[in-house]
Amino acid sequence: MQYRRARRKFDEEVENPERWLISYSDFITLLFAFFVVMYAVSSVNIGKYQVFSDALGDAFGGAGAAKPVTTQVQNLPIPNPGLRRRTELLRKEKEHMTKLAQDLLSTLAPLVKEGKVRVTQNSRGVSVEINASVLFDPGEARLTAASTEALRAVAVLLKDDGHDVQVEGHTDNQPIRNTLYPSNWELSSVRAASVVRLFIDAGVAPARLTAVGHAANHPVASNASSEGRARNRRVAVTILSGLPDTVTELPTPAVKPQ
Repeated sequence: MQYRRARRKFDEEVENPERWLISYSDFITLLFAFFVVMYAVSSVNIGKYQVFSDALGDAFGGAGAAKPVTTQVQNLPIPNPGLRRRTELLRKEKEHMTKLAQDLLSTLAPLVKEGKVRVTQNSRGVSVEINASVLFDPGEARLTAASTEALRAVAVLLKDDGHDVQVEGHTDNQPIRNTLYPSNWELSSVRAASVVRLFIDAGVAPARLTAVGHAANHPVASNASSEGRARNRRVAVTILSGLPDTVTELPTPAVKPQ
């Protein structure tokens, strides 16, 4: 006789279709709390930061509130006394050189008007460019009697100035060859030295003076015409700035007077 084992019946649990709402509501609550925290942190408000910090301290054992941190960067000027001092010195030096240039223009006004003298100013200093015809006879390096008056007037302005002075002689490209001046190098150098000698005699300190001969290497006009060659025959007296531009401050071969 066969017995069939009775099948045990279990009540199947009925699935609740609304159960997902519990997880969803928890997620929404956490998300809301996250945005509240992010908003509180992003807004730089000392009072709100303090309250939030105290709440976190209480929640994690009352360790105390954290110190508020400011996220604002203050644009404070960086003090640089050295730069300010150099800027002020440059301003005063420029004013001094400008006044010196104006005094030279006033002193040499007749020659400037005739176009025989040019006064210019740049970062290197103040330059007085004098046509050689005002100072020398053709092919000569001895100053004429008429030229000494103008040069002594310049020396009066330079005597108590204190700046270094560089005198440069220039010629045209026409060759010269005699017993005194084998080339334009000698002629330009001796002409510059002649002006330096006059300045020394007029009371300018020799240590401040330098004589340089350039021959025909730095023309200001074309040597193809007589007018251009006349412009190139010149002597330039440059009062060197005490604070020159570092770009233009280049070493120059020089001949010191003996």
